[in-house]
Amino acid sequence: MTDAQETAADLRTTTGGGPPDDVEKAPIPLLEPREGIPPVVADEDALARVVAAFAAGTGPVAVDAERASGYRYGQRAYLVQLRREGAGSALIDPVGCPDLSALGEALSGTEWILHAATQDLPCLREIGMVPTSLFDTELAGRLAGFPRVGLGAMVESVLGYALEKGHSAVDWSTRPLPEPWLRYAALDVELLVDLRDALEKELDRQGKLEWARQEFDAIAAAPPAPPRKDPWRRTSGMHKVRRRRQMAVVRELWESRDRIAQRRDVSPGKVLGDAAIVEAALALPANVHALSALPGYGQRMGRRQLEQWMAAVDRAKALSENELPQPGATPAGPPPPRSWADKDPAAAARLAAARTAVSALAEGLNLPQENLITPDTVRRLCWEPPQRLEPEAVAQTLAGHGARPWQIEQVTPALVRALAATA
Repeated sequence: MTDAQETAADLRTTTGGGPPDDVEKAPIPLLEPREGIPPVVADEDALARVVAAFAAGTGPVAVDAERASGYRYGQRAYLVQLRREGAGSALIDPVGCPDLSALGEALSGTEWILHAATQDLPCLREIGMVPTSLFDTELAGRLAGFPRVGLGAMVESVLGYALEKGHSAVDWSTRPLPEPWLRYAALDVELLVDLRDALEKELDRQGKLEWARQEFDAIAAAPPAPPRKDPWRRTSGMHKVRRRRQMAVVRELWESRDRIAQRRDVSPGKVLGDAAIVEAALALPANVHALSALPGYGQRMGRRQLEQWMAAVDRAKALSENELPQPGATPAGPPPPRSWADKDPAAAARLAAARTAVSALAEGLNLPQENLITPDTVRRLCWEPPQRLEPEAVAQTLAGHGARPWQIEQVTPALVRALAATA
């Protein structure tokens, strides 16, 4: 059939999935690399040849990146995959080639195709690759109403091919990378252009293509996320820690762990788990022996390690009252919705009505509620609505909270009715 299986029999008759369950299904062919597995580019000469080839290519470029989350410190890229018409596929090792700005410049003005772009863009930015325009196939799938939007599920349902599975969570910092992993990585970009083209047609058919373009433009234009303030406060289980002295223990242990993890280039969780940090904060152990009795500090931990964690606990215990961390600052914006009924019953009524309206509208448009309008935007509107519950005022408020024009156009009438009904 080809042409990506005739766009998987016209998108399996428009996003509805395959044949009925009682009909025997033909086996789905396993995707094979069209030109085999390309060699890994790990030096400047090979990179220069790739840059020249991709600069001379035509059409959009498929881009993907593999990280070593859970194994290494940070979120750096350990493999970059690309494919473009006229250039074929390329696998680039950012360890051997840490600066890909020349490749990024060669692709400036070219549409980049990524799957779940916001996951890969930070690590690509670190090595000099920043798109000026993009197409996110995962987000496109969400807007088009696909029930499953993972890359493998999308390639199977839209294009009729099965991707190899099983290597997404491996340690991509391994060198040399095993051939099965490289094969998996190369296949991730093999059909991204075909998937993009099929999804563009489907979005256009549903009248959602302009919506998608606005979403893609917003992702491409978004600045890098600022560094988190007091990242230790995000320790899992932090809600159990109530006293300021205990918070100080969490801070000292978290910061000690982070320094060690960065120096050793390993995931912080492999140095000391969040649960162990919280256990020490709650117990405030008096000595190494008491610390070793806590969960997370057991038999496999050596005396030297125990002493370094105990030193962090002791530092926190020695702080003056003025040096202890303050309770977490109240985040900007409205309080958690669970408290609205007590704090502001009218706002709680507005939120309930608005949520019902958004849910019904999203169902009618066949897309997730959070893609129609973010829950945070709805909360902010309902907590502090404009004085005049008129379309122009509500639209202006939504725009002020970052809603895109298409979102404002779709949700404003429903939200005006919901707010007016509870006024």
